[in-house]
Amino acid sequence: MSEHNEAASHAATPEASTSGFRPASVAAVPLSTLAEALGVAVPEDGDSRGVTGISLNSRAVEPGDLYMALPGASRHGADFVPQAVDAGAVAVVTDDAGARQLALAGEQPVPVLIVEEPRTVVGRLAALIYRSQPDDGGFPTLFGVTGTNGKTTTTYFINSLLRALGKTPGLIGTIEILAGGDPIPSLLTTPESTDVHALLAKMRERGLEAASMEVSSHAVAYHRVDAVMFDVAGFTNLTQDHLDLHGSMDEYFRTKAELFTAGRARKAVVMVDDEWGRELARTADIPVTTLAATQGVPADWSVASTTARGLGTDFELRHADGRILRVHTGLPGDFNVANAALATIMVLASGTDVEALQAALDAHDPFTVAVPGRMQLISTAPAAVVDFAHNPDALARALQAVRSREEGSRVIVVFGATGQRDQSKRPTMGAIAARLADIVIVSDDDPHDEDAAAIRSDVLGGAHAAREAGDLSCEIIESSPRDAAIRLAVDLATPKDTILIAGRGHEVWQEVKGVNLALDDRVELRAALTSRGFSVSTDQRIES
Repeated sequence: MSEHNEAASHAATPEASTSGFRPASVAAVPLSTLAEALGVAVPEDGDSRGVTGISLNSRAVEPGDLYMALPGASRHGADFVPQAVDAGAVAVVTDDAGARQLALAGEQPVPVLIVEEPRTVVGRLAALIYRSQPDDGGFPTLFGVTGTNGKTTTTYFINSLLRALGKTPGLIGTIEILAGGDPIPSLLTTPESTDVHALLAKMRERGLEAASMEVSSHAVAYHRVDAVMFDVAGFTNLTQDHLDLHGSMDEYFRTKAELFTAGRARKAVVMVDDEWGRELARTADIPVTTLAATQGVPADWSVASTTARGLGTDFELRHADGRILRVHTGLPGDFNVANAALATIMVLASGTDVEALQAALDAHDPFTVAVPGRMQLISTAPAAVVDFAHNPDALARALQAVRSREEGSRVIVVFGATGQRDQSKRPTMGAIAARLADIVIVSDDDPHDEDAAAIRSDVLGGAHAAREAGDLSCEIIESSPRDAAIRLAVDLATPKDTILIAGRGHEVWQEVKGVNLALDDRVELRAALTSRGFSVSTDQRIES
């Protein structure tokens, strides 16, 4: 995110430093080397100016940094060059507009390199400065997971399986970043390319053997994974989401598909349960292993012999050549079977021996792990679950997954829709809730700058229309604020029921009109359950 686009978020939350992303030691790269890589004139003192870091934000600049002054919607990064220089920036990269702005301000105390589209060179420069994936090796095996749903859980599953294999892995994702030390809170599904390359260098410095990363469509579109080479890229699925950015499902797919090209990944594992996955497997220009969780869908590896065990599932992965892997996940839902299957085959595709992989699966049960805010069980009577499901497909899967077979059990769902995002999915989500839940409580997600009542109205409209069209018996309730909606759900529940709090998962802030309000669905749900005398789970393990 460039400096000017971050202004609103900084007004709402304390600024998060990215210094924790950087390696402890960086050998200075001569500015002349970077200028030559860009194909621009080398400054007179280019050989003597050493660059040890790179930043898009003047507030995050450290001594020795290259400051990227990027153009934006309302401000240009050139506005902040004085602050960057004061903080220790040794040079600036900007475009023609930024250079003109700096020229009008007078002679600059540091060299200014001018490129046509500076955003497109950030990743390449970061890779050179941090030597994140040098030609001589020694860097972690890198797994990248993309798709609409399942990215977070799959990366946690990969991490857990790698640990079961005796490796020390890193993680870059929505919830947290792990680089061999204390967890670093994550602000973006995929960090900026400056931070991605710094993190990869930090992992290499600390001797990590592998890492898994969530790769969002935003990450590809906004150049956050430029100059990153993934050893194995994985694809989960593609369903309606982020159309406010991409405009159409075709464009959304094309953006995702860029990850599966020779310049970004060496090989791929692609779920082919939907047509988008099958199209990706047909068109990717890197070696692809196909995987299907749906019966009857042709693939190299297929999920078979699924058997319920507790909340989870035992299943087999069968290759077309007859090989079999026996797998278990303790997380509920068919989608977690798919996530576990994808994690298994991605690790296998990285070169892991089949026998070693089976031994790790048998000995450590790596897919029975708490993933924060992803089908996270808070209590068992009633069953109360917090999940990040925030689009139509994910909500439907979550509701189906939590439906109990116990007679007289009801599903109570609390959810909303995010403001300033794809509005077309709001009535769709309302309709899905009406069809799959017994009590539908429509509340607020993150309204952002939209009117929260208007968002709820869109969702409620879809729910009421579906109830009338299908002659459904579900109860539909509007309740706000969200903590009150959660308490209402618990008040309505019996020990036989299931409560699903959907949409926000691990998030601990709710943004309303530019203000971040403290709100953690898990905390509110535990408090509401406890106040009614229900027992809550004491197992808060998070795989890190």
